[in-house]
Amino acid sequence: MITVKFYLDMRDAKDGSPGILKLALIYKQKAAYIPLGIKVMPKNWDKTENRIVRMPNKDTVNLYIYQRKNEIDSLVFKYITEHVVFGNVFEIKERLLHDLKASVDGSNLFAAWFKKFADQKVAEKTRSMYLFTLKRMTDFDPSVSSKRFEDINKSWLVDFENYLSKTSKSKNGRNVHLRNIRAVFNDAIDNGVTSHYPFRTFKIRPVATRKRSLSINQLREFMTYPVEEYQRKYVDLFMLDFFLIGINMVDLLNAKTIMDGRLEFSRAKTKRLYSIKVEPEAQEIIDKYRGKEFLLNVLDGGKNYHDFLQRMNLNLKRIGSVEYSQNGKKTITPLFPDLSTYWARHTWATIAASLDIPKDVIAHALGHSNSTVTDIYIDFDQNKVDDANRKVIDTLLNY
Repeated sequence: MITVKFYLDMRDAKDGSPGILKLALIYKQKAAYIPLGIKVMPKNWDKTENRIVRMPNKDTVNLYIYQRKNEIDSLVFKYITEHVVFGNVFEIKERLLHDLKASVDGSNLFAAWFKKFADQKVAEKTRSMYLFTLKRMTDFDPSVSSKRFEDINKSWLVDFENYLSKTSKSKNGRNVHLRNIRAVFNDAIDNGVTSHYPFRTFKIRPVATRKRSLSINQLREFMTYPVEEYQRKYVDLFMLDFFLIGINMVDLLNAKTIMDGRLEFSRAKTKRLYSIKVEPEAQEIIDKYRGKEFLLNVLDGGKNYHDFLQRMNLNLKRIGSVEYSQNGKKTITPLFPDLSTYWARHTWATIAASLDIPKDVIAHALGHSNSTVTDIYIDFDQNKVDDANRKVIDTLLNY
């Protein structure tokens, strides 16, 4: 008879370290072991019940180890009914590993497809975000590397979201990982890898975030505030961002030229062509910070735009009243403690909406219009966007 049972191998574990959970194959009083890829502390392994206890994701891991044991039990039963003869337990192990590998279609392994999908992303930031999601999934469920798409069901997603909630308090932050998983499922379905789609019943529900915009009076106060000399550049570039309809700062910093009074570029986020009329207020700031290789001098000398944006956002939050104590300690009371470059975009949209500028014009101004067949044949009247921006700027400045 061939016996299969769980075995927590502590032989190579140092004091205080977890052991490796394995399946022990016993035949003719000899044993061979198949690792399950799970590390468990002795206190978390119930020898009597043969299950993991007192771990955040214990139910998911227990389900995996019993699925693995059932697969091996089924193969052992098949060998017995087919009267397969083995010389020793190591022949059984070798045959089992071969048959287990053959039973899994690699193209239907969820984690492998997830990694492939991530590696195809051109933008390093996007790729890193997908790989971070894969890491969080692996931390939650060490067996995810051997799961098929069909194993990622609603129950698994619920347990994964609960696991994320222990370290990520933001619902929208957790939703980033869930949307990444959904994107991989959509890609796999498009490529005929699976028809399984757990997101029919598992819904990703966003939470409304606090508005990140200044009122028109707050923006007026900000743009005229008596800042320290080193802060002037950050105020000017924030206003330039606003005068250019809240352009993404990545697109602005990477821009090189103005053609016929317009800033035309392919958006880094969507790769769609975009055009903004450069109003005199924007041109004045551009002239002040004119660069050599780029439109602005921020990246002259091979500087990294990530570093500059980080520095700019930090300094925007430090704009405010300054007091010095008797010992010279500097205390800042920020005007807007959460201010960042992204607020320029929200502020433009908020002011535009207050002026009853149509929503479709605001959407086109911000680059939010959907790419449809209609868009190919009917160009949106860019003059409407130009007029909207001029109206927003005039409203801000004419007071």
